[in-house]
Amino acid sequence: MAVEKRLAFSIVQFLRDRAHCGALCCAEQESLEVAIQCLETTFKIKSSDKQLAVPQPLQEIFLDSILKNDSLTVPGTSQSPEDLERAEQLKNEGNNHMKEENYSSAVVSYTKAIDLDLRNAVYYCNRAAAHSKLGNYTKATADCERAIDIDPSYSKAYGRMGLALTAMSKYSEAISYFNKALAQDPENDTYKSNLKIAEQKQKEVSTTTTGLGFDVASLINNPAFISMARRVMQNQQVQQLMSGMMTNAIGGSAAGVGGLSDISSLIEAGQQFAQQIQQQNPELVEQLKNHIQSRSLSGSAEEHS
Repeated sequence: MAVEKRLAFSIVQFLRDRAHCGALCCAEQESLEVAIQCLETTFKIKSSDKQLAVPQPLQEIFLDSILKNDSLTVPGTSQSPEDLERAEQLKNEGNNHMKEENYSSAVVSYTKAIDLDLRNAVYYCNRAAAHSKLGNYTKATADCERAIDIDPSYSKAYGRMGLALTAMSKYSEAISYFNKALAQDPENDTYKSNLKIAEQKQKEVSTTTTGLGFDVASLINNPAFISMARRVMQNQQVQQLMSGMMTNAIGGSAAGVGGLSDISSLIEAGQQFAQQIQQQNPELVEQLKNHIQSRSLSGSAEEHS
């Protein structure tokens, strides 16, 4: 029954999105609302049951299935010239939103363009870029995969897949996709630069990272980390460790003892500090990690098709 509930929840989400898309008349909206109520009653679900949600909307799951079988006819492949023209307009709107750093609106515009032209790899690739800017790297890789399925020679889709995978710390996979991008466009300096970055990060992953898995130099300049660190420093146990370390340092210096015990205290304080950070907000730690890594990638000023 759990699977059926999740499927019903996805159907309800789809119907609710359609009911509020602005393209239906009042009678059609009412019909969808009745259908939603019937499904929610039958399967005993409600809109607040977020644990039933799946990573992809139902329409995208359906589209993925279609795109993986070229023998099937994709609905809407015989679009009217007006639809294709409108799709291009929406893509351009999305590009303008990207320039304005309004990434959520860009996703909406690209999605509307995709609805009008399901087989246009550019629209998926551009939406992948918007998802990456929002930190939605899993959605970005899914869109890149769709673009590659549609056009296996589309170098930009491979490049953007590499960027998303690098931000997710999947360096070996990112290297593979940057190489595929270069196979399609050997003279692209952006792909070459990002490939070097991914290769370097793969080499450094075991030597230049802390136990939490990110670059300390970049982290300490991050405002979100600084705010979290202030909260951690209010912890009494951490304060005691730091106070003891300072006392030992001053006493040791005055007595001419040296710094061995000071180093031990520093290590202990650092370990306690790291543990407190991880306990306070592990999700933020992972977000900071991805954010810092993605900031180092070139391609942030990359133009959109």
